[in-house]
Amino acid sequence: MPLLNGPYLSTPMLLAVPTNYQPSDFLPIIVQFVLAIAFVAFAMVVSHLVGPRRKSVVKDEAFECGIESVGNARTPISVKYFLTAILFVLFDVEVIFMYPWAVNFRALGQTGFIEMIVFLALLMAGFTYVIKKGVLRWNEA
Repeated sequence: MPLLNGPYLSTPMLLAVPTNYQPSDFLPIIVQFVLAIAFVAFAMVVSHLVGPRRKSVVKDEAFECGIESVGNARTPISVKYFLTAILFVLFDVEVIFMYPWAVNFRALGQTGFIEMIVFLALLMAGFTYVIKKGVLRWNEA
């Protein structure tokens, strides 16, 4: 085993060695996965066999959030709703990229910092574009 240089000459240095995983190493994961699927299937079958089977007009009606369904479900919805949802997902995913950067901030050094500044500048440019286009203004038709 190689030794470190300097005052700690007798301390062995641990090297990263590629690990060869055998199929048997994954057995606990596979067993847990199979047991989870079996439990879900068992619970669904038992609830279907044991559960009550009372049908009525009221129970067969569509129900959402305690509000009675009124009108057609195919009414047009403003495209601003969908734009806001897409923008939320877009910016939310962009922010997720900041967590690994924050964890490795010191290891990335100045290069990582500059890369994040460029990333944030592009993100803010996109956000400024969205604001100028008026996508987030709900009170205007």
